[in-house]
Amino acid sequence: MAPPRRYRPVRALIVMAIILVGLLAWAFWPGTDHAPRLGLDLRGGTQVILQPRAIGDAGPISDVALKQSVEIIRQRVNAFGVAEAEVTTQGSGANAAIVVSVPGVNSQQIADQIKQTALLDFRAVSAIGAPGLAEGTAAPATPLLAPVEGASADDPAITAAMTSLDCTNPAARQGGRPDDPAKWIVTCDKDGTAKYVLEPAFLRGTNVTDAQASLPQNGGGGWQVDLTFDDEGAKALADTSSRLVSLPAPQNQFGIVLDGLVQSAPRFQSAILGGKAQITGNFTIEEAQGTANVLKYGALPVTLEVAEVSTVSPTLGTDQLKAGLLAGAIGLALVALYLLLYYRALGFVAVMSLVLAAVLTYAIFVILGRTMGLALTLAGVAGAIVAIGITADSFVVYFERIRDEIREGRTLRSAAETGWVRARNTILAADFVSLLAAAILYFISVGNVRGFAFVLGLTTIIDVLVAFLFTRPLVSLFARTKWFNSGGALTGVSPKRLGVAPPVVLEHEHDKKPAKSDKPATAAADGDGDAAAAQAGAVADAADASKGVDSVPGR
Repeated sequence: MAPPRRYRPVRALIVMAIILVGLLAWAFWPGTDHAPRLGLDLRGGTQVILQPRAIGDAGPISDVALKQSVEIIRQRVNAFGVAEAEVTTQGSGANAAIVVSVPGVNSQQIADQIKQTALLDFRAVSAIGAPGLAEGTAAPATPLLAPVEGASADDPAITAAMTSLDCTNPAARQGGRPDDPAKWIVTCDKDGTAKYVLEPAFLRGTNVTDAQASLPQNGGGGWQVDLTFDDEGAKALADTSSRLVSLPAPQNQFGIVLDGLVQSAPRFQSAILGGKAQITGNFTIEEAQGTANVLKYGALPVTLEVAEVSTVSPTLGTDQLKAGLLAGAIGLALVALYLLLYYRALGFVAVMSLVLAAVLTYAIFVILGRTMGLALTLAGVAGAIVAIGITADSFVVYFERIRDEIREGRTLRSAAETGWVRARNTILAADFVSLLAAAILYFISVGNVRGFAFVLGLTTIIDVLVAFLFTRPLVSLFARTKWFNSGGALTGVSPKRLGVAPPVVLEHEHDKKPAKSDKPATAAADGDGDAAAAQAGAVADAADASKGVDSVPGR
């Protein structure tokens, strides 16, 4: 039978050092932000949680519809002109929610704006112009924003917009400004390549029942978009296409307008009867699918209910952050004090492990905030504080197993190894339960509760990493030192504290130094006899040496 492999703690510590240095270098790389990204409850702002609901009997909400909703809402939020706005989804299906986070915006204003169903219109084209300012027209101090509405084609607002609306300016075509379907408008296309004068809408997005990207049946040209309309839309499309098809360009075109911006402007090639139409134009598959998604989901097949609106001032956010950090520092200090008083030197190992876990957690938060936009919320701070107890519990389990092994008569070095084997499964089981609970909580919850669950799961994984690659190898190294094996009061494993009757041998037999002489020794009745025997042996050795005689053969 092969001998058991000898544990090498230095290797584990080297791996831990590599991980630590790598994370710190990534987190604190020069020229990057070195602080975690903070949630709105800690930095101030407005958060709106929207609950999507299917319209009528539309059935469950698909992931595609949810994704399209997020894109449209993001466009609307960007119309506020604020930086660092975030629009994300949480959950899926019936449990899906859309979370909109915008710093420094009035909560009622943003809630009213984004909960509206996006407006998709079909409008006849009256004129198309160059995207920039008309020649000789000075740029206004404040750029006009598309779309500009008017009562008729001769409305002064329409005439002025054709000369002063600059569609080459991205600020003028932010979108997110629903237009009045009953009015004429001047607006830009989404790419800023043209300026359109459009008639009142003859079709609404709600009239589109289906839109699919497909290849033409004759095999010619590129991809196309197949449209299907309801009865009302089919009649309106038939009437308008019959009127426009014989007109010259661009009056024979119609604009597909989403939230005020022209997404596409196809041309009528014939009157469209029967409620079905195709939009052709040598589309690529990506362009065709994108247009189909806009047509199918532009007028969202969902209604958005405001489930929660929360506004936090920057001052309150700072106060909450300070309070959370203070609570964490107090909790960490109390746990460290308990470990030091109860476990002495072993407690020092535990405190070092807690500090390492805190450093790793901070670095990972900085990295995730920079790469994935992860924001640390007050609930996340609470999860980190709870994790202090989970991490400390792993140390308690391990240290108590070491003490139990010493009480059973093992040496400290043997107890450190055997205790780890017996404590390891308990530590893994406890961390697995915590990780499972965090995962379940993360997937079934929304809002800040998910932040708590994420941090709890992350810190649980860090606990396993620290326990295996730092705490265990450090204890193993300490158990090999002479001071630790002495069983002093500060070691935390003294015979008196453990209730073990002295003397306690705290070193392996192979660690003992060999006797200086192979002569048989006679046990003395007390310590003075041993000393006298040793002194006599030394005198004899000296006398033999003066005579040139070796006291031990072969020496």
